[in-house]
Amino acid sequence: MTNQRRIAVAVAVVAGLALLSAALVPMEATSRPANQIPIEEVGDGTAYESPTAAEWEDVPAVPVPMTAAPSGLPNAADTSVDRATVRVVHDDERVYVRVAWDDATVDDEITDSRSFADGVALQFPTNASERPAIAMGSSRSTVNVWYWDAAEGTEELLAGGQGSTTPFEDPAVETSVEHDDGRWQVVFVRSLTADSPDRTSIEMDSDVDVAVAAWNGSNMERAGHKSTTEWYHLPFGPGPGGAPFESILWAVAGIAIVVVIAVTISAVRSRGG
Repeated sequence: MTNQRRIAVAVAVVAGLALLSAALVPMEATSRPANQIPIEEVGDGTAYESPTAAEWEDVPAVPVPMTAAPSGLPNAADTSVDRATVRVVHDDERVYVRVAWDDATVDDEITDSRSFADGVALQFPTNASERPAIAMGSSRSTVNVWYWDAAEGTEELLAGGQGSTTPFEDPAVETSVEHDDGRWQVVFVRSLTADSPDRTSIEMDSDVDVAVAAWNGSNMERAGHKSTTEWYHLPFGPGPGGAPFESILWAVAGIAIVVVIAVTISAVRSRGG
């Protein structure tokens, strides 16, 4: 191969690498696996206890679609919350989850049999290595529920299927709440570690599944009459299904680079006879 050909190959390879880098950098920065809610690690999470803290604005926000949960209650398909926004941070000791959703009315009093309170809940597998049935788990695969009700406050529940909820006497979860301009914002705070096998322990080496539910009291939503998401996951570990998403991108990039080099060399040789 002559020097001119060598130079042509080198130029082509460098150009190919530059194009690939330009294409992959924004992909890597903005892409995330489906159904993942990113987590920000912070030095001290105290400020995040407030749902209106300015620090929350720097945390990635994930809009999660919601649909009516399967239920035998009358008008169960008629729900009004179709989307919530979730942000998550953690420090060395605690996890902070902020859930926000639109609701023009504040339903925080139950005055008769036809009045119901607004509410929101987070559902986690009790055993983080399992993925239970989305509808409150099952007897063999239970779920730990963090629940806030505008009339009653904060509860923590254990459930093994619909209609099987058991409240903990002393909730390990704390909440802080704000309603402003037709929007609820609720922050759930809990220690990363759990003091009971019936509570979800959040480890730093494995992902944790989470689902969200919401109730609009003025729409007569209560119990199983609610809006829910499907399972999402918090990426404390390497991610579901094997290699992290970033590694997959780099693998694709490597293959593309090899193809560019092979095509360039072939073209130069063919021109040179």
